[in-house]
Amino acid sequence: MGENTGATKDADADTNRGADTWNGPAGDAGGVLGGGLGSGLGGGLGGAGDGSREAGGSDETGTGGGLSRRRLGARLLALGGVLLLGAALPGSAGAMGNPAERRALQGLRLRYGSARQAGLLESRLEATAEAARRFLGPSPEHPYYAGAVVLAGRGRTVALHRAMGDAVRYADYDGRTDRPREFPAAERIAMTEDTVFDLASLTKLFTSVLAVQQMERGRLELEAPVDRYLPEFTGGGKELITVRQLLTHTSGLRSWAPFYQEATREGQLRLLWSVRPQEPPGSVYRYSDLNLIALQLLLEQITGHTLDTLLNDEITAPLGMHRTRYNPPLSWRRITAATEIQRPPWSGLDRGLVWGSVHDENAYALGGVAGHAGVFGTAWDLAVLARALLDGGVYAGKRILRPASVELLFTDFNTAFPGHDHGLGFELYQHWYMGAMATPHSAGHTGFTGTSLVLDPSTDSFLVLLGNSVHPVRTWRAGSAPRVAVGNAFARAVPVRTRHGGPAWFSGMAPDSSGTLTLPPLTPATDCARLRCAVWWDTVPDEGALHLEAAAAPDGPWEPLPFTTVRTTGGSPEHWPQGRAGGWSGRIWHRLEASLAPWAGRPVRLRFRHAATGRYVGRGVYVDVLRVSEPAGLLFAEDRPADAARIEAAGWERSAD
Repeated sequence: MGENTGATKDADADTNRGADTWNGPAGDAGGVLGGGLGSGLGGGLGGAGDGSREAGGSDETGTGGGLSRRRLGARLLALGGVLLLGAALPGSAGAMGNPAERRALQGLRLRYGSARQAGLLESRLEATAEAARRFLGPSPEHPYYAGAVVLAGRGRTVALHRAMGDAVRYADYDGRTDRPREFPAAERIAMTEDTVFDLASLTKLFTSVLAVQQMERGRLELEAPVDRYLPEFTGGGKELITVRQLLTHTSGLRSWAPFYQEATREGQLRLLWSVRPQEPPGSVYRYSDLNLIALQLLLEQITGHTLDTLLNDEITAPLGMHRTRYNPPLSWRRITAATEIQRPPWSGLDRGLVWGSVHDENAYALGGVAGHAGVFGTAWDLAVLARALLDGGVYAGKRILRPASVELLFTDFNTAFPGHDHGLGFELYQHWYMGAMATPHSAGHTGFTGTSLVLDPSTDSFLVLLGNSVHPVRTWRAGSAPRVAVGNAFARAVPVRTRHGGPAWFSGMAPDSSGTLTLPPLTPATDCARLRCAVWWDTVPDEGALHLEAAAAPDGPWEPLPFTTVRTTGGSPEHWPQGRAGGWSGRIWHRLEASLAPWAGRPVRLRFRHAATGRYVGRGVYVDVLRVSEPAGLLFAEDRPADAARIEAAGWERSAD
């Protein structure tokens, strides 16, 4: 499968989508697909060779200017399938002339450095590592993973790279008793920073990048029907499926098919050709491995090269990702994390301990080379890929994509399916595994074996978490709790600074929580009285918000107080008539103002309330420089010690970060 067993998104973070868990008998790696596609779905072992590592404004909330990602998606679709990639797009993080891209073109590479050098908070980085370490224990009953590697950085500085637990721990597993048999302590293999992982569905990102490269070269059109390139991809409405729908999981195809049950390459192809859309293409979002398997066939057809060769020649070799490839050689086994002990009924195949070969049964059946799964790699190599994309498609002077192409990876093409924001191959704004790193700009993916990658262009940061969470068995894992915990901790490592450099009131980041920040009773003399302050917010849409409320003193009921906000970087006021602001404020401080005219001549109490009602949280809410004034003078000023002492804080704290 890919990363989905059909469960809802929040029930199990990886069963939200496919489940990179179905593998199958390794066939030979066949040749390049010819005109009739008879020679199949795989390729040789043309992956990257061994080598050493080289160290070295909100556009959806109405608060930003320029071309938004949603409007960009609409404009591209309006082009009727002709993809224009000749120039950088407005607002692109990697636009030509961008200082980060210029530095990348000069050959600068990732390097290890301190938290301070990365513009991060050291204590929060340690909390990030500790968040990952906690899941080596019961989570809640079994360990979530035997071991993990976490890597985090900002800019070109990797400030955290930590290994923990075991890469190889379990020798066998008894499904009847739910008991594993562990290797003796002397035979276990500890996790290291350079451990190679089966990346599972992170493979889809590489396949997507390869597809966009072909769009740049004019060989592939985004809105073209797939059968233009794969004539056999027809029947039952498949001829209506476009390349874009494969990349955004809106093809209507089912999530999975048992390729590992087919003994021959011809049988595997017949199975794919026989699949019919379950709904009309473009009418539904459904995460499907079949989309990326079809895209693999398409790429092999139009390039004349197998997918593993394309991966090596077009991505890993240029970027120096020497520990990323399909079908790792036997010599890599001792540095590779083991995955599952596969036996029916929990697995489609009986393979015993899977270690050094692909875990996904279908990818295994396809010779280890598949569009949806099969790539192995390290945390460092994924950081290199992240840095290349954050810098507009270039790393160490080597370009793999144009800046405009990278923008398409981070553009939401699924505006018709709220909650399923998706660029070309990349998932966007997904709190269920990104945690508080999720913003309208954040992009990433997960893999069923326990892997994840998150890029946040708004903070120029990246986070890699690799765990062997199906070791010893897939049923021990539960949701994406480690990813969320690590994402929350790392998001807090990116500081929020006030203009004056001192602390502000902070709501915290606890899920399913609330808190209040209450001013003492005040009596405005005129209808010109105003509450003013600075605010900064990042909450999960529809599950968290900043509320401003007023009540008649001393104990009247609280009611919403309308307010307006203006970005401190400029722009038009935004009105919040319900007294509530939520979502993402663009990592920009806003000036808040609220009229107290209805309370003229009456004592009133004012309070800020933060409420997080779901399982996930954003970066939180900050309130600073609270003042209530009218023409005659200040009624309240937080910077006056006597006034500050009268603020009642419940669930809020003073924080300098």
